Amino acid sequence: MSYKPPTPPTDLSPEMVDTLNSYSPEQLRYVAHYAEALASHKARGVDVDEESDDAERDEQPDDFPDDVPSKATITIKEINDNRYYYWQWRDGQKIRSQYKGPVNPNE
Repeated sequence: MSYKPPTPPTDLSPEMVDTLNSYSPEQLRYVAHYAEALASHKARGVDVDEESDDAERDEQPDDFPDDVPSKATITIKEINDNRYYYWQWRDGQKIRSQYKGPVNPNE
């Protein structure tokens, strides 16, 4: 395990790198979670500014498991080059996750 900090991507502005370097590990995890959710959202082709709260509520799935709150959203995590859906929601200061299934059920 290396004790050297990771090299930031060259596409990130120096200001963003400085900001991220000033964050605690917990804040960085929140940023990573948000960035992944935002990337998934934008990949669906919906502009963040164009989507209303009503449209967001309409897109919420109806098949919530009993132990997952209705405020949960579906996110995608990549583990060992495989992609999986997870339910995620905030519980106080913690972010909770529950496995939903593979992104590609044939894998």
